[in-house]
Amino acid sequence: MRIINDVLGNLATWSSEGQAVDLLEIEWFESAKKIHRRFTNGGVEIAIKFMREGQRLRQNDIVYADAERIVSVHIKPCEAIVISPATMLEMGTVCYEIGNKHMPLFIDDDQVLMPFEEPMFRWLRASGYKPEKQVRQLLNWLKSNVEPHGHGGSEQSLFSKIINLASSVSK
Repeated sequence: MRIINDVLGNLATWSSEGQAVDLLEIEWFESAKKIHRRFTNGGVEIAIKFMREGQRLRQNDIVYADAERIVSVHIKPCEAIVISPATMLEMGTVCYEIGNKHMPLFIDDDQVLMPFEEPMFRWLRASGYKPEKQVRQLLNWLKSNVEPHGHGGSEQSLFSKIINLASSVSK
C-alpha cells in the first residue's frame, strides 16, 4: 500500500518519459475528502491522508510516482445539470440561487454545472433557466458556500463581484 500525504504534481506539467500512467478513479464528491483508501485501475492500493486544510484532489493530479508508474487522479463523469447563461447577470443570479440552496456548483467556461437532481432540475426550469441534463466531468468546484468569508470588511463575495461586473457591462 502507498500512503499519500501530498499531491506531487499534475500530468499537464509532469514529464512522464518511460512511466506508465495508472488511474485512480474517483467520484466528484470524493475530491474533497481528506482520507481515501482504494485501488488504482492497475491494482495498486493507495491510501490518501491529507492533513492540511483545503487540500483536495483535482483532475490529472499525480499522487504517486516511481521509475515505472505514475498514479494520476481521474474524476469520473456523472449525470449533471448544465446551464448556459446568456448574460453575466443571469450567470450571477443562477450561481447565487444554486449557492443559496447550498448545492455544489461547478464552472466550466461559460457554463454552470451541478450534480443532477430531479427536483433542482425542475425548479431551474420553472424559474426560467434552460437547464440540460448531460453526462459531464465536474471539475472546477466553486466552493464558495463553505469557504471562510467575512460579512463586514473590505472583502467582497463572489456574488457581489459578479453583480458588480454585470452592472458595469450593462451600463
